[in-house]
Amino acid sequence: MLNEVENIGVGMVGGITETCMLMPVLTAKFCLQEGRPLPTNVSGWYRGVVVQAGNVAPVTAAQVFLNGVIEKYVFGGTEAAPLSDTMKVVASVMAGAGSAVLYSPVDLVNIQQQKLVKSPIDTFKHIHGTYGFFSLWRGMSAMAVREGIYTAGYLGIAPAMTKYFATMPGREEKYLQNAIISCGIAGVTASLVTHPVDTAKTVVQADLAGKSYSSAMQAIPKLYAEGGIQAFYRGGAARCVRTVGAFIVVSSMREAMIQYKTGK
Repeated sequence: MLNEVENIGVGMVGGITETCMLMPVLTAKFCLQEGRPLPTNVSGWYRGVVVQAGNVAPVTAAQVFLNGVIEKYVFGGTEAAPLSDTMKVVASVMAGAGSAVLYSPVDLVNIQQQKLVKSPIDTFKHIHGTYGFFSLWRGMSAMAVREGIYTAGYLGIAPAMTKYFATMPGREEKYLQNAIISCGIAGVTASLVTHPVDTAKTVVQADLAGKSYSSAMQAIPKLYAEGGIQAFYRGGAARCVRTVGAFIVVSSMREAMIQYKTGK
């Protein structure tokens, strides 16, 4: 098991790496979900990357850190008596849901920055001055659902599947292949399960004035009435790519750190 400092380090490096690599995919997701045009230049695709990377890094660090704390201090996992895969998934769900307090303002500012074409600071000032400080947490309950399942994917399901594949004949030493396949399966599954709530969260955060959507719960039937089940999966392909990429980066970094620490 990694200690608290190691978990934070893995989360910080992994969060920055995956965000910088996958920002264009994230931008495409936001645009498709909101129904606004895709950017026409490189700067447009990377608009908000500083805010996103600067904030996703501590959020990912918080998820990995909370996961380790919950495994160790809540469920009593130790190196001598590791938790079952099921308990690890439960711990990661709790860690992800808890991280919504930090992550919800990050996504909201990023979405509003792309809409307003302002700097991160000016975007924050606009939101604070127009809608109030606590508007930054608009859509947080939907974010908690999304992040609980998302975090379970890369901290619980993907590692468990990687371990399972390693038990298959001929795959014992194919760690990288096992990890990529596991992250692909876990990432696509997590994306498909959470994308409807992610779409509801995005449209609510984009509509700070509440003209069309007052809450994520209210947005769900309205989105369905507007476009059926397809309305919930706008930008779904982009999010699948982003999620799988993020899972590969962060989960692989964490597992590599564990293997390095244990000398395996």
